Amino acid sequence: MNFDTRVLNASEPQNITAAAGLLRQGDVVAIPTETVYGLAANALDEGAVAKIFEVKGRPSDNPLIVHIAEVDALKDLTSRLPDTVIELARRFWPGPLTMVLPSSEKVPSLTRAGLDSVGIRLPAHPVARQLIAAAGVPLAAPSANLSGKPSPTSAAHCLEDLAGRVPMIIDGGPCDVGVESTVVSLTDGTPRILRPGAVTPEQIEAAVGSVVIDPVVYAKPDPDAPVASPGVKHTHYAPKAKVVVLRGDWENCKRFLAEQASEGVWALVFEEELENCPLNALSLGPVKSEETQALRLFSLLRELDEKGARMVYARAPRQEGMGLAVYNRLIRAAGFRQLTIES
Repeated sequence: MNFDTRVLNASEPQNITAAAGLLRQGDVVAIPTETVYGLAANALDEGAVAKIFEVKGRPSDNPLIVHIAEVDALKDLTSRLPDTVIELARRFWPGPLTMVLPSSEKVPSLTRAGLDSVGIRLPAHPVARQLIAAAGVPLAAPSANLSGKPSPTSAAHCLEDLAGRVPMIIDGGPCDVGVESTVVSLTDGTPRILRPGAVTPEQIEAAVGSVVIDPVVYAKPDPDAPVASPGVKHTHYAPKAKVVVLRGDWENCKRFLAEQASEGVWALVFEEELENCPLNALSLGPVKSEETQALRLFSLLRELDEKGARMVYARAPRQEGMGLAVYNRLIRAAGFRQLTIES
């Protein structure tokens, strides 16, 4: 990998054509989606998919999500379509929802990490859909960052991680959501959320009835157990600094943070807490705006690296609605380190 990486504007049609050409010939390209930027390759070409794992340094037991441009593409990629699929697609596609379904033999084993299921998404970002259509193949596209680092929400973040490692980055502007898609498994009975995102458990329940939130949303899974969703098993979203998620009343937390003050110690706090924070701090956003928190989170984790933070205390968001997605990413960025300050 020794490319002169080009960053090209998505608004120029010839750049879409050039990216599609690279994808058809088995190369990888960083592309925008509404969630985070993805490192895309032909999902049906095992050689191309292998390049994704190589470029990212991604463990091979971490499955990839396959991105499609139209609902009809489901028929070639799945062996069975549960009844709930069509209703969820009608409600939430195009959009930030990945459905884990029984896979057809057409999807290479490497793409699905040896599982008999495959995660599929129809993204809302028009550039992503243009690229899939122009390439003429479904695209496997995990986040376009080095494995374990905070996911990229801009082309600049992609370049920071992947300069020299990929031939092209398509710049479609900043992402609208800021965290990866909701992943829901539909392979067996009740829909099961494996990774929370912008499509919330409440919305899925309203669409198809009961839904289960898998324990992996809140805790690290058994390291020997296979997982059907990315963003679950391995280290994810982490800055260079040690991160600890902080729970508790703000007055109690404020006293605790004052005791931790020293060079290189930072806090991620809510907007309402920023002015009175006793440490160097960045704002996650208003306490009741989980959408803002999601949009800012990964950029803030990268900014903390730029500021030389060695320890970060991050306030825990509400675990409801989209706040569950923010919490899920934070506890993984923290390696599941959490403190509850009660006095």
